Amino acid sequence: MVYKECKPSAQLAEMVRSYWWLDNVSDQQLDFTILPDGCFDLIVSFDNYRQGEVSLTGIWSQQVEVSIQPNQQLFGIRFTLLAADYLLQQKISDCYNSEKVKPYDFWQVNELPFPVFEAVVAKMNDYMVSILEKSKAMDTRKQQLFRLLQQTHGAETVEYYASQVFWSQRQINRYFKDRFGLPLKSYAKILKLFASYQSIKEGRLYPDGNYFDQSHFIKDLKKHTGNNPTDLFENKNDRFLQLTALPKK
Repeated sequence: MVYKECKPSAQLAEMVRSYWWLDNVSDQQLDFTILPDGCFDLIVSFDNYRQGEVSLTGIWSQQVEVSIQPNQQLFGIRFTLLAADYLLQQKISDCYNSEKVKPYDFWQVNELPFPVFEAVVAKMNDYMVSILEKSKAMDTRKQQLFRLLQQTHGAETVEYYASQVFWSQRQINRYFKDRFGLPLKSYAKILKLFASYQSIKEGRLYPDGNYFDQSHFIKDLKKHTGNNPTDLFENKNDRFLQLTALPKK
């Protein structure tokens, strides 16, 4: 397997987590488990470098099993939630724990210079920056809310976030359910779990302070990933792709 990942340009840093490319150059099917990370993706699939389906995923609240066939490739853009309003300019609530097929030429992906990853990234950076420049002015409450969620890894209460951005809990939850398909509390829990993956990869199988106790941590981990900390740490056959890609600190 060939896996590449690249960060976006500075203008897109708050809305794009990364670009990624996966190429199964073997003669065997590769099976992976994708863990919830609080992001959503635009994915372009290829069969022997010929473009196939374009799809948009929503937020995943549980693990997803993925099989990559021989000579199959995938290109993806991993978005933060702010991108739904200001890049895609659409709700993704209908994609919650699922994905929707988009047109073949969505965002002109059919014209991108695949499979040259770096060239594709440069083109997509320019395309999304142009969308952002024409987009409506950003709601500072939303911007601050998502910054706080990332900074705190979702470890604070809904009441705390509401008080910090001067936005009522009811309004925030209405916004989250309408735009993303889940309440803020559920989304924060996904972020909190995602923050624990780095520690698990490094062999620290106990929570780092974001949980009351280990049993609570393990219960949430099993609920959202289908696995316990030891399974994730062992990561047999590099099945958990996100853990494999995480850099060691």
